[in-house]
Amino acid sequence: MLPHPPAAPPQAQVEADVARALVEDIGSGDVTAALLPDTADIAYLLCKQDAVIAGRPWFDAAHRALDPAVKIHWRVLEGDHVSAGTVLATLEGRSRCLVSAERTSLNFLQTLSATATVTASYVAAVAGTGTRILDTRKTLPGLRQAQKYAVRCGGGDNHRMGLFDTVMLKENHIRAAGSLSAAVQAARAQQPQLPLVVEVEDLQQLQEALAAGCERILIDDFSAGMRRDAVRIAAGRIPLEVSGSVDLTVVRAIAEDGVDFISIGGLTKHIQAIDLSLKLGPPPG
Repeated sequence: MLPHPPAAPPQAQVEADVARALVEDIGSGDVTAALLPDTADIAYLLCKQDAVIAGRPWFDAAHRALDPAVKIHWRVLEGDHVSAGTVLATLEGRSRCLVSAERTSLNFLQTLSATATVTASYVAAVAGTGTRILDTRKTLPGLRQAQKYAVRCGGGDNHRMGLFDTVMLKENHIRAAGSLSAAVQAARAQQPQLPLVVEVEDLQQLQEALAAGCERILIDDFSAGMRRDAVRIAAGRIPLEVSGSVDLTVVRAIAEDGVDFISIGGLTKHIQAIDLSLKLGPPPG
């Protein structure tokens, strides 16, 4: 469990995500739920595998959009590690609404919990090294804020939210400017208020980035030897971030080389939904 569950995106964003999903699923009306009696009922939410939970705000919003009077009693917090067979929550509401909201609510919870679970595995792998795990912009379309929230639930940190909140100079920008130093100078002139991250391809560019100044240097696809040289050369002057070809088999070794951050696209794109189910009736036991 995290010391403090992370703040969720604004409620308006959560409700907008849910509204789109409900329209997609229900359309002109749930013709199958209409077969059920429209009476008060109870249900329980079951997690069928070990997981880190994330996505409660979206789950709640999906049910409340169809039944504002629904009561949801959570037994776990965001960021909690749970084992297979855990009852996560119980619900009290109208039977038709519980069934109509089921798939949308579970889709959000299973996807965001998957992101949190994968993130937690990387965070655990680098524990004690001082290296922080970052996400990337390789998120599901339309769910950027949701997945980045789930990364925080898993104990990771967020990279830039989008193309608007951080200037990030890569090969094409440096080539267009004529040099790394010129690209840094242009970025500072145009966006002095924004953080600047510079991606370098070799140790010579690293030296140039250190001299030019920025908030972080990204060493992309460096060999292990180059990476250790980069840590020695940077000597803590500017934080170093590793990206590219990172998985659980190598992440610990990379962190032990002394880098400050490791960014991993797989936190949000290489995920497998957590197995959840919502069942009408009282929970077992």
